[in-house]
Amino acid sequence: MQIDLNGKTAIVTGSTKGIGLATAQGLASAGATVIVNGRKQADVDAAVAEVKASAPDAEVRGVAADLGASSGCEALLKAEPRCEILVNNVGIFGPQDFFDIPDDEWQRFFDINVMSGVRLSRAYLPDMEKAGWGRVIFLSSESGLNIPADMIHYGFTKTAVLGISRGLAKRMAGTGVTVNAVLPGPTLSEGVEGMLKDDADKRGVSIEQAGKDFVMAQRPSSIIQRAATVEEVANMIVYACSKQSSATTGAALRVDGGVVDSIA
Repeated sequence: MQIDLNGKTAIVTGSTKGIGLATAQGLASAGATVIVNGRKQADVDAAVAEVKASAPDAEVRGVAADLGASSGCEALLKAEPRCEILVNNVGIFGPQDFFDIPDDEWQRFFDINVMSGVRLSRAYLPDMEKAGWGRVIFLSSESGLNIPADMIHYGFTKTAVLGISRGLAKRMAGTGVTVNAVLPGPTLSEGVEGMLKDDADKRGVSIEQAGKDFVMAQRPSSIIQRAATVEEVANMIVYACSKQSSATTGAALRVDGGVVDSIA
């Protein structure tokens, strides 16, 4: 299968690191013009350079904007008013006990993890519909199905994203525009590596081994029995953005290593 996205413009939110950066690199390698996004200009500039290094022939631009606020979404839209591919990847996570989470933290998680994708999809989908082609991806998580007791506020946002994705796919029925959710499981992104670093250093093991031990302790249903790489998750996203994925819509595409113990 040769994925060719020449002539398509792809916006990947929260793409200065981790799954977002790997996705931007994958889309650029497939020929898409890629728009990198992050909150800080220096991080955006570094990510643009990294994507260009991995795909020297690609056109890559960057927009610094905080998408957790409507003003940030408006800034992105002003800078890049059209796209054929939108990957709603930006998100935050972190463990915190339910009884210690104040209202403003619930709102912050909702604004970044959910409303950023709502606002951008609402803005970009009409032109995709008019053109008769488009791809929208929402990054959910296996935590949207297996709600973590120590990250209920995070899990709830990832469940919400599944509902939005499925509903939007139905709303775009018959238009040539597909909408899907991708559900990673434990993944060795920079954020997760940072979370594991102290444990790895204390035990004198590699980050990969610490990730494997974490998966076996916290997600024992994992079939691959390790954390995924960001590239493995990005591969699914790039496919879902491709012309070849035209019959895949309204789907919850799991890249969770089999963590979710379900045949459906």
